[in-house]
Amino acid sequence: MNDTPGNPGNPENPTPISEMPNEDLFLNRESSWLEFNRRVLHEALDSRTPLLERVGFLAIFNSNLDEYFQKRVGGLKRQINAGVTTRTVDGMTAQDQLALIRSTVLEDLQTQANCFEQQVKPALAQEGVHLLKWDQLTDEEKQYTDDYFEDNLFPVLTPLAVDPGHPFPFISNLSTSLGVILRYPDGASTHDDAETGEIQFARVKVPRILPRWVRLNEGGEDYRFIHLEDLIYQYLDRLFEGMIIEDAMPFRISRNADVERDEEDAEDLLELVEQELRERRFAKVIRLEVPSNPNEKMVRFLMEELELDENDVYVMPSELDYTDLWLINGLSIPRLSNKPWQPQTPVRLMDTEADIFSIIRGGDILVHHPYESFASSVERFIAAAARDPKVVAIKLTLYRTAKDSPFIPQLIRAAEEGKQVVVLVELSARFDEERNVQLAQTLEKAGIHVVYGLVGLKTHTKTALVVRQEVDGMRSYCHIGTGNYNSKTANLYTDLGLFTAKPHITSELTQVFHFLTGRSLKRDFKHLLVAPINMKRRFYELIDREITHTIAWKERGGDLNDPNRPKIIAKMNSLEDRGIVRKLYEASQAGVRIDLNVRGFCCLKPGVPGMSDNIKVISVIGRFLEHERIYYFHNEGAPEYFIGSADWMYRNLNNRVECITPIQEPSLQKKLWHILETLFNDQRQAWDMQPDGKYIQRKPQNETQEKGTHDILMEVTKREILGVTGKGGR
Repeated sequence: MNDTPGNPGNPENPTPISEMPNEDLFLNRESSWLEFNRRVLHEALDSRTPLLERVGFLAIFNSNLDEYFQKRVGGLKRQINAGVTTRTVDGMTAQDQLALIRSTVLEDLQTQANCFEQQVKPALAQEGVHLLKWDQLTDEEKQYTDDYFEDNLFPVLTPLAVDPGHPFPFISNLSTSLGVILRYPDGASTHDDAETGEIQFARVKVPRILPRWVRLNEGGEDYRFIHLEDLIYQYLDRLFEGMIIEDAMPFRISRNADVERDEEDAEDLLELVEQELRERRFAKVIRLEVPSNPNEKMVRFLMEELELDENDVYVMPSELDYTDLWLINGLSIPRLSNKPWQPQTPVRLMDTEADIFSIIRGGDILVHHPYESFASSVERFIAAAARDPKVVAIKLTLYRTAKDSPFIPQLIRAAEEGKQVVVLVELSARFDEERNVQLAQTLEKAGIHVVYGLVGLKTHTKTALVVRQEVDGMRSYCHIGTGNYNSKTANLYTDLGLFTAKPHITSELTQVFHFLTGRSLKRDFKHLLVAPINMKRRFYELIDREITHTIAWKERGGDLNDPNRPKIIAKMNSLEDRGIVRKLYEASQAGVRIDLNVRGFCCLKPGVPGMSDNIKVISVIGRFLEHERIYYFHNEGAPEYFIGSADWMYRNLNNRVECITPIQEPSLQKKLWHILETLFNDQRQAWDMQPDGKYIQRKPQNETQEKGTHDILMEVTKREILGVTGKGGR
């Protein structure tokens, strides 16, 4: 990140932000999210991305869109059904937004299909990975499919007819089915279907328990696959013996996940979430995906049964579900994948035999995943706490965790050994509710005190507190992070975590846990930024301070090229809170330089003359999902750094329990600055946001710029390890 100035061209008397209409200040959230997913799709379009990783980005784009439809489109439809007429901050109705979403998504689906059919699929074939249609199979391969169908599919498949004796079947969310149009052979039935023209419909669910791409030549040099749907289609006559199959068509549905919940009247939050899960399973269908050249008669039938209109039907130009391609992405072909990365053990934690608590007492530790190992830092911390006889209490927040999380047996062991273990499980973590309900029940059965959170507030903070009986009394140790306690995503998401035993931090974190478990009313946190208590107010104060410093700096005749020019730097997932956006505009008008790294959607308009001249926004998309939150305030050359779980989103600042901690040790601040500097100087993975919400990808100007943030930080981490041990990681 260089210190060249932003455009200082503010008018002499800019219009105060408070007097500007909302539509001039904010971008539409839905449109901005779609722009983000386009950046994800671009990774599949970019020939510089390794081939199997391009396959993976096609799947990620699809998965993102699935979640978007379930949450955002589902929410818009619920607004319409409820008669809500409120317009968005940029003046759009729910109907306007649905129309915008549909037109954008249809365009993107065509781009995705062209990428797969014209670029990725032919390139895979050249590399010996063949995704075949039935007519491309050899006679030997068709014989193999005969055996595969009889042994694996025939016993599993369940054809379901629809007629007066068989109602239209329940179709689960995001499931793929084959719809089949049947006709009785002449004289085989007394039904007069042919005369009445009524459809004889049957449905066959494509099972999720089997690979969606079936390999035809196990052990061969090349990889030859046929899609499971295509294979089932060829054997429909075995499922409908004696019937005439007039046509068959795959289809896929999405259900609304935006189910309304009333926590205020809930007597049992666990029971409420379990009820919500049941309701979501049967929630209204909001999207029907069908293949190109669909059977129109069947589409109309499905629309009627599922209560959909034409705008809910999406014709997929190529694959119906690109998430099936995760199997292809996972093929072991090193030359077509990213170079493997093994997270490194942090330098301070290299002595695996040393007491981790004494190491933390020796100075704060800041770990950066996945460059540095989650297992040798966070997992080690919790495991050590579980087995250490001096530890008397462990407190932990769990928002999302892996199915086979190592934390669960460790926490159970600690409880069995008599330690006080408190785990706050956020039951309403979207799409992880079922896992978290099961997790909470498992922990409770082991005698662990489980807290479900606060009514009306999601607990999103990522914090762990360990209390230890030492010679000089009780001492607390804590971890405050930006990411979930999830061993799997820790290898895919970039996140930060602070280990500290400093009393001014641990004592306040203790108060945060008291707030979560005992309804503490503490409001005077001096060091931690805690939502919804003081976080938003503290961010306002920090921004206002930079405004004050900038005014004084300009009065002193400050030079725009001065590296000590007041500035704000922030990195987050999404930016939407109107109050924060207005404050940033005010700071820009005052001359504060503001550099924002926002991976996902951003409702702020950067670079608008007279309003946001001094604000730049970039987004970095690549191998790892950028997930850490970092906040920097210049503070007249005595900079303050913060990390934590909260984005500058209304929900994070007002409707969630979040925790952000200062990073105070100079060596750790230097580490954060290097991360920010690398991100903002990235010419390979970074995109620059324009005032209209569009993005332009940067292009390397020379060979030294060909490496992006992720490659650079992997190399830096290995060099650090090499400098200490004399040998690097993989």
